[in-house]
Amino acid sequence: MVEKIVARLERSNRFFSLPTLLARKSTGGNARFASLLALDLTVALFAVYGALLITGGRGRGPVELIEFVVLGALLFATAISFIFLGLYRSLIRHMGQQAVWDLARAVTLSALSLVALVHFADLDFSASAPILFWLILFVGSGATRMMMRTWHQASLGRDARRVIIYGAGESGRQLLHALNHGASYQVVAFVDDDPSVVNSVIAGRPVLSADQLESLIVEFDVAQVLLAVPSATHERRREIINSLVGMPVHVRTVPKISELVAGRASVNQIQDVDLDDLLGRDPVPPHPELIDRCISGKVVMVTGAGGSIGAELCRQIIESEPSDLLLLDTSEFSLYRVERELRTIQSKLGLRTTLVTLLGTVRDEERLRALFSTFKVDTVYHAAAYKHVPMVEHNIAEGVANNVQGTLNAARAAQRAGVDTFVLISTDKAVRPANVMGASKRFAELILQGMSQLETPTRFCIVRFGNVLGSSGSVVPLFREQIEQGGPVTVTHPEVSRYFMSIREAAQLVLQAGSMGTGGDVFVLDMGEPIRIVDLARRMIRLSGYELEGEASDCEHIDIDFIGLRPGEKLHEELLLGTSVTGTGHPMIMRAEESSVPLEEIEIAADRLIEACHQVDCGAVTSILKDYVVGFEGHEPWYDFIWVKQGRVGKRPRAQSSAENVASFPTQERMKN
Repeated sequence: MVEKIVARLERSNRFFSLPTLLARKSTGGNARFASLLALDLTVALFAVYGALLITGGRGRGPVELIEFVVLGALLFATAISFIFLGLYRSLIRHMGQQAVWDLARAVTLSALSLVALVHFADLDFSASAPILFWLILFVGSGATRMMMRTWHQASLGRDARRVIIYGAGESGRQLLHALNHGASYQVVAFVDDDPSVVNSVIAGRPVLSADQLESLIVEFDVAQVLLAVPSATHERRREIINSLVGMPVHVRTVPKISELVAGRASVNQIQDVDLDDLLGRDPVPPHPELIDRCISGKVVMVTGAGGSIGAELCRQIIESEPSDLLLLDTSEFSLYRVERELRTIQSKLGLRTTLVTLLGTVRDEERLRALFSTFKVDTVYHAAAYKHVPMVEHNIAEGVANNVQGTLNAARAAQRAGVDTFVLISTDKAVRPANVMGASKRFAELILQGMSQLETPTRFCIVRFGNVLGSSGSVVPLFREQIEQGGPVTVTHPEVSRYFMSIREAAQLVLQAGSMGTGGDVFVLDMGEPIRIVDLARRMIRLSGYELEGEASDCEHIDIDFIGLRPGEKLHEELLLGTSVTGTGHPMIMRAEESSVPLEEIEIAADRLIEACHQVDCGAVTSILKDYVVGFEGHEPWYDFIWVKQGRVGKRPRAQSSAENVASFPTQERMKN
């Protein structure tokens, strides 16, 4: 029996015999084990003598041999109990409630061993001595562990960042527990708006009112404020964030309650303030019946599935459980990445959708037609496009060919294969465009408006919206990167403004608008009020714990540099060509009534445009676009790299010389914006 117990202890790595300890090299783990065991046995020795002294259970006569034997056996039993219950396997700095119960059980086994030994040795012990022994051993061993834990946390706290948790609810307490197990953060206090919890204490940290936050930051030299209010409304979160904007701290947050409930995040995943909170607007909850109408149980294809918008469309489409979801993209890596993410979502939600990843370009009409026919596609979301304004200005022929020819090929293939719904993802830059990218997208809209004139069961519709926060090439990731590097933050112009929407909300509205189309519809998403880019930059700088140059503060400063508008940019964007707009029954989706071109005419123009792109005739490309795109006037291919290299650039603006024009080309860093 004894051999079985020893073997079990050795297999579970809970027992180290003395010869084994002596034979092994002196390591940190073995030294820690031996030190803790020696400390506990010393406490046990004092507990025995303490119990005897208090109860008077032993006289002043000489110590007998049997008492030494009992004491030795008790210490051995205590060591076995503590080892067997794993008290030396758990790290003291992570000691929790379970460790306390383990200690209580180990001490109980030791006390029972004392009772048994005293009984068999027939010693004169008081009946209360084992109880006192239990109390002294439990308190002594627990106290030594608490002191070691306190010392360890104090030593770590010297290098940790001091933080305040905003929110003393369940999420705040969970966050404190998670941070206590690490060495990066030291929580000095809670702040809460609820008067019923203010002036209370949670795990040794005071809970104070929000009015005291600014003085707390100064008093404790706080580096960060962590928002732990996942269930707060968007309006309340925005109020809290606005109150923190002027304070010299980095504001970060835990995920929202919807992400926590869905299992997409945990409370200890501290992140920068959500992009939605930077918008200053509340997203409208989606109408699930509209999203499901073109998706549930159907075969759905997303072109450009590896891009920012395409990938977000795929994430939301798969939750409506289509029978098949086809992902088309030219980038092998982007396709691989989004497929892995979708399979993770699929596994978590137990979805049975068949995922099909397809390499290919929308400029190959025959391949598109074969794909649509083979998989019997019901719905197409056409997100494949070049959308970066300065990049397309430098690569006019390729940008226009991709955006125009890709849309024409995809629309033709969808119509010939009998696709039910075809949705084009467009942009506000298509409205009276100042750049080639916007003009190419408006031309793509005209193609779909022309295709809707056919007697065809395919419904063609267009969804137009502005910038999405967090998409590739958007300003927010660039600003965050520049802030992390210590600045400066680059803004093109003090007055430049853009419409913004979160990428998730934009994708939701696209899916809903697609189900409303009757043919040739131009849907415009309500983007709220435009936001000045410089205001967004200032907000992000302050929420990162910095101040702007010129502000009186002891905090570090970050400058904002105005670098001038880049090729093809304008100060303000528009969403509508005219004023004729009607509602759709959805508060965030409008239907615009806009002029179109007969299909035969737009197809001829498209063929001419594509031919000009193949010839890399940027002059002809811009000329054809001017003929059909309202508001695209006065544009010349001044910046196309090939056009410039060939010396075919036309007359430049009088205010800018040739040397200045070449020098004004954006650097790679500026082209990220």
